[in-house]
Amino acid sequence: MDLAYIPSPSTGVINLGPVPLRGYAFCIIIGVFVAVWYGNRRWIARGGTAGTVADIAVWAVPFGLVGGRLYHVVTDYQLYFSEGRNWVDAFKIWEGGLGIWGAVALGAVGAWIGCRRRGIPLPAYADAIAPGIALAQAIGRWGNWFNQELYGRPTDLPWALRISEGVNREGGLYHPTFLYESLWCVGVALLVVWADRRFTLGHGRAFALYVAAYCAGRGWIEYMRVDDAHHILGLRLNVWTAMLVFLLAVAYIVVSARKRPGREAVVEPARKAAPVGGEAAADGPAAGNGADGKGAEGADGADGKASEGADGKAVGGKGSEGPGTGADADGADAGAEASPKR
Repeated sequence: MDLAYIPSPSTGVINLGPVPLRGYAFCIIIGVFVAVWYGNRRWIARGGTAGTVADIAVWAVPFGLVGGRLYHVVTDYQLYFSEGRNWVDAFKIWEGGLGIWGAVALGAVGAWIGCRRRGIPLPAYADAIAPGIALAQAIGRWGNWFNQELYGRPTDLPWALRISEGVNREGGLYHPTFLYESLWCVGVALLVVWADRRFTLGHGRAFALYVAAYCAGRGWIEYMRVDDAHHILGLRLNVWTAMLVFLLAVAYIVVSARKRPGREAVVEPARKAAPVGGEAAADGPAAGNGADGKGAEGADGADGKASEGADGKAVGGKGSEGPGTGADADGADAGAEASPKR
């Protein structure tokens, strides 16, 4: 008799009238919101503007979902295109099946497009959102629990996962690999946050650390799974992928640290200020006022000449000569010229 185990939900769908709420999709959506929220906090702390992470996520998330689904369908094509299968099922993303490798790869393309449109360096953006992506994966893995998929070998451990009898699965107690990976991803997020503070990671190295740490865990977790997968030299395809990506991430960290040490001083260019007097003000400190002898940039003077200030100092006129710090006027000339009416 089994005294302890993790139960699986009887269904992965809750129907609210005609609207089905699918646990898998719900976990993915929550993960995306967490990633954007936490990424935004880190971006602001790095000197960026609030809302930038969400703006770029509008590009990254759809690309990531398409990439994740493509990787899954291509590497498990027999589930959709073999005899007796319906190829239309390849589009039913709510039934499960997203490959993290494709999601990150194509999501990076979407992020690159968004960063280009905002004039932001992609490595800096990737560093800011890296822990958030790991947390999103930790949440998203619970979608596999709702679908009763991607479990490990049979086990009698107290934390074994109870899988019910179903299509293409045999009921019993199995290793909860979804839980192992979820907890591992939380640890990866904490590791990246700690290392980023301790070593001031920049130029994409925080993101590379996330990739390397995730791959290290995915390798042994993948080895425990019993679902159908392609094998190369006795190892599952995803194990080989994890090892290759791990080596590439470590190599990037080493090379990047040598070529571009430190962290980016500026991660987002300053926005243009609101128009003043019908003309767009330039980026930089606000213009001074006439009372203390500093010129207001863009203010109207008389044909570019200095207008009189209240304390006898000249106030810079309309900015063709440069920023307006006025020059002291001689006492004899004080009040000789007056500014024209607007």
